[in-house]
Amino acid sequence: MKQTIIEKIIASHSSQEFVKPSDIVDVFIDTRVARDFGGANVVKNIVDNGLKVADPARTVFTFDCNPTGSDQKYAANQHYCRLFARDNNIKVYDIDSGIGTHLAIEKGLVWPGSTFVSTDSHANIMGAIGSFGQGMGDQDIAATWAKGSVWFKVPESVKLVFNGRKPANVSAKDMVLNLLGIFGANKLLGYSVELYGDAIDALTLDERITIASMGTEMGAIILLFPSSELILNELQMLSGKRFDALKADDDAQYTAVYQIDISTFAPMLALPGHPHDNETVAAKQGTKIDSAFIGSCTNGRIEDMRVAASILKGRKVAPGVVLKIVPATNDIWDQCLEEGIMSIFKKAGALVSNAGCAGCAAGQVGQNGPEEVTMSTGNRNFSGKQGKGYVYLASPAVVAASAVAGFITSPDNIPDSPAVFTNTGKFEIKQVAAREKIDKPTVVEGRVWFIKQDDIDTDMIFHNRYLTITDIKEMGQYAFDNLKGYEDFAKRVQPNDIVVTTKNFGAGSSRQQAVDCFLSLGVSCIVAESYGAIYERNAINAAMPILTYKADQMEELGLNDGDTLRVNFATGLVENLTSGKSVNINPFYPVQLEIYQNGGLL
Repeated sequence: MKQTIIEKIIASHSSQEFVKPSDIVDVFIDTRVARDFGGANVVKNIVDNGLKVADPARTVFTFDCNPTGSDQKYAANQHYCRLFARDNNIKVYDIDSGIGTHLAIEKGLVWPGSTFVSTDSHANIMGAIGSFGQGMGDQDIAATWAKGSVWFKVPESVKLVFNGRKPANVSAKDMVLNLLGIFGANKLLGYSVELYGDAIDALTLDERITIASMGTEMGAIILLFPSSELILNELQMLSGKRFDALKADDDAQYTAVYQIDISTFAPMLALPGHPHDNETVAAKQGTKIDSAFIGSCTNGRIEDMRVAASILKGRKVAPGVVLKIVPATNDIWDQCLEEGIMSIFKKAGALVSNAGCAGCAAGQVGQNGPEEVTMSTGNRNFSGKQGKGYVYLASPAVVAASAVAGFITSPDNIPDSPAVFTNTGKFEIKQVAAREKIDKPTVVEGRVWFIKQDDIDTDMIFHNRYLTITDIKEMGQYAFDNLKGYEDFAKRVQPNDIVVTTKNFGAGSSRQQAVDCFLSLGVSCIVAESYGAIYERNAINAAMPILTYKADQMEELGLNDGDTLRVNFATGLVENLTSGKSVNINPFYPVQLEIYQNGGLL
């Protein structure tokens, strides 16, 4: 029985001698990977279901989505996985390593004819070397870790035959963008796709990785390249291992065979929102950009870095444009350093980060802001995927050229002088209507939250993971959620409540949110023995009433949590309406009262 590449791989990893499309078989998995994105859920599924890792030697963690550990939740998940790995003798490619799929190829964890699964939707990048790779969900990966195999339905196979000569200015990224223009996001949906022709045989490993990595965007199960001597030699140089070639049988049966004239291909862009919504670079020539990104599992290889460096050498990134560059693995990063590529990037004005996925999954670098126009070598430009702006996908050459020009252009059309930004007009000074004068109360009354703890810092009050919030209305829900014992404060506090605490309240950072969260909740005032210096200024300037008292004065009040207080800002008289006792604390000083009545410093 003649078999396609995918059929050969699945049959050799199952109990079947032959398989055919739509057969459902258990497939033995050679390498089983969980990333920092999803890894913690894989561990949780293992632990919660009382499972055991079947073969630690075939089981791997890769921390590539957020290799800086800069996000609190990523950092927590990564460390949770590290602890599990230590107890179960599992290899961890930590935040200094790079993209997991690329590491698997470099380290010989995959080979032609092997099987690989990961919590990475681009695990089918393994098709670049003729390996069957699949992205799977947390439960699938947990089951594979515990059993060593997973069920899979054998897909139908499609054959693409490339005819003609590839134009010199067409890169591997342009090839796959042209294919997306032909097949869209669903014409190859669910198929295993094999690529053939002289132009395919000539592709390097890095180029094959670029094309294979966008099989997911085409809807394909995988884009599979048959083995060539060139690729086997490259794999041996990387991993130190010699692998056997893998090809489909002659006369293997395909659902469809497409003849493609590669000589018609041109440098392409994917327009913002959809990788398959394409136009030529020439059609968008001159479109102003704000930022550029070179990297990802699609274009973070050494050849990509060399192409970018050849364009950036002796040039500068256009004024106001931000260029971010992220090599795929640490070995590639080191190679860039040895070849002087890093120096070229830095002299050009690029930001270079450590190896990893970069903009995907809101990790590391590569995100953009609202209305920001970005040129990217990534594989996805779905709305919100790489930020809230607009993302064009293109080759490293086009992205580098555009970063220098300040607008979309090709390497052969870089101007002598870059484009400059013009005034947007959005921030011109406008007449603001005078606010109605409101007499703010100088006497308040409310229930007490008596927190007997010194040095409550701004991270306890309003944690740094919420610092991107700018709307005061959204801040209140996070007040004290990092203060032990008061994590539910925001749910239980009532308007006009009063917070009473001890020394150095608001120590730490300058974040205004640590004040504004109480304004958001309607807290009427804060009374403390002392405040952090910056916190005190922030509170006064925001018209958040704060007062100070002398040691032992709260004892004189007989104050207990839940008592009702009446506080006079002007005189400093504090009355405990529950106990009937009163004291005189430090009142507002004149400038504080003036700012308070003004509704704030501004």
